Amino acid sequence: MPTTKNRTVVASAYEDLLQAPTIAHLATLRPDGSPQSNPVWFTWDGEHIKISQTTSRQKYRNLRNHPEAALSVVDPADPYRYLEVRSEVDEIVDDTDNRFIDDLARRYLGEDHYPWHQPGDRRVVVKLRPVATSSMGGH
Repeated sequence: MPTTKNRTVVASAYEDLLQAPTIAHLATLRPDGSPQSNPVWFTWDGEHIKISQTTSRQKYRNLRNHPEAALSVVDPADPYRYLEVRSEVDEIVDDTDNRFIDDLARRYLGEDHYPWHQPGDRRVVVKLRPVATSSMGGH
């Protein structure tokens, strides 16, 4: 797969999966090495995958100290077609004004809906830089 310095170029045949409004699964490693997977909404700007997370101090520290992450996106029209993007955590920024999650809610749910979360949760935007991809097509 073609690469540029410090980043993998996602194959053009699969870039549409990163543009489509679909829920993906993000897998990260706990400090003990065991995987933890949760569904996420995300955006792709051609360089970073950005996801919104509510986080505790421990989860924040885990993302900082163990920055391996894999995002798995399945084509809703064809469950045999998927893209797995292995990534490194590049940056974690606070989303204290909820601007990023508001934009995601509009993208995925429309103007009249808002995702539920606990009041007082610390919400952050995690920026992932792809380092490798794998994909599958057909049956």
